[in-house]
Amino acid sequence: MARKLVSVGIDTPEKLIEAGSEEAFFRLKEKYPQVCLVHLYTLEGAVSNVEYNRLSEDKKKELKEFGERLKGRQING
Repeated sequence: MARKLVSVGIDTPEKLIEAGSEEAFFRLKEKYPQVCLVHLYTLEGAVSNVEYNRLSEDKKKELKEFGERLKGRQING
């Protein structure tokens, strides 16, 4: 996923933290429509400095809702 992040302008951990997981995921989803919810969880884990599978249930729910909102609109349009 690092190469994909670089391709959307996120080439350092600092830039990922600055952008945040949702913005980073949005940029990835624009260029790589096949990215999925696990990618979003992984990005959040990196930003929060925790293993993605240790994210709270509330955080996962919030991220899932964000991902669902993106599905509902055409990104590349």
